[in-house]
Amino acid sequence: MNAISSAPNPEAAVGRIVLLTTSHRVAPGLLSWPAWQVLHAADRVLCADGAHPQLPYLREAGIPVEEVSPTAEDLVDACAGGRTVVVVVTGEGEPALTDGLARLAGTGRVRMPELELLPASYDLPGARLLDLVQVMDRIRAECPWSSRQTHKGLAKYGIEEAYELVEAIEEGDRDELREELGDVLLQVVFHARIAEEHPEEPFSVDDVAGGIVAKLIHRHPHVFGEETAATPEDVKEHWLRTKAEEKRRSSVTEGVPLGQPGLALAAKLASRARTAGLDVPLPVGEGVGYELLALAARAEASGVDPEAALRAAARAYRDAIRAAEGGQDGV
Repeated sequence: MNAISSAPNPEAAVGRIVLLTTSHRVAPGLLSWPAWQVLHAADRVLCADGAHPQLPYLREAGIPVEEVSPTAEDLVDACAGGRTVVVVVTGEGEPALTDGLARLAGTGRVRMPELELLPASYDLPGARLLDLVQVMDRIRAECPWSSRQTHKGLAKYGIEEAYELVEAIEEGDRDELREELGDVLLQVVFHARIAEEHPEEPFSVDDVAGGIVAKLIHRHPHVFGEETAATPEDVKEHWLRTKAEEKRRSSVTEGVPLGQPGLALAAKLASRARTAGLDVPLPVGEGVGYELLALAARAEASGVDPEAALRAAARAYRDAIRAAEGGQDGV
């Protein structure tokens, strides 16, 4: 039976305390339907924080909110006779209040009301990215080191973090993978925050996200449009065609960064030529460079990433060196 409409027997009507939590990552006023039902049906709605962002919306909806900071004893008394009291939880989570309620319940001498924790709003996937943006804003403004950084100054860290991410992937370490993804994400947010301060051409992390969203939608017409793709090859064809339309490049080599590692560069150029159907013989010359170029092109044609293959071999060599070092120590 609903506590509000229960029988008048005071021994049977213990009342109800509802701790209503909300997410600061969701716009105020966007509450779940169960939360609105509880709020409208409550006998009293309390909130210790008079500046709580939800209060204007609750009052606009006709829900009177008392700006008080009740003790556990106050709440138990307020629930007498089967009343329902809703506490709009502040950002700190009301630890003193919940501890007090637990203490009262533990004594066994107080007939406790029903206690319910009701989330009134939930974070959407990706909501914690808002926290990252806010933290980066504050660090940029208040940290003596971060406030002086530039795109050029941070460039080396982006390269380092990318390599560390690749290493975590190849090592298969899930904890390291999560951490390194965060470090790479930090680089994106940091650069976007710096870009906001450009005097002539500023842009923000929202512009960055908006740009990649638009690009992904445009390059996936089989997902967001009317085209179809039954195989990964079909998807790659869509991607290359739309990319070519966007860039309108005069050469398939445009957009290939020459600063990347040599094996990766050679494999990328070979891939571009092969995808475009260009039969371009490899240049002939003396020296290790031309030999490595031929090896990289052969690996790419066979579906092998030469950089990853070389790293795997290098790790095996590293292990052999360590084994030899261990053998020497034991002599």
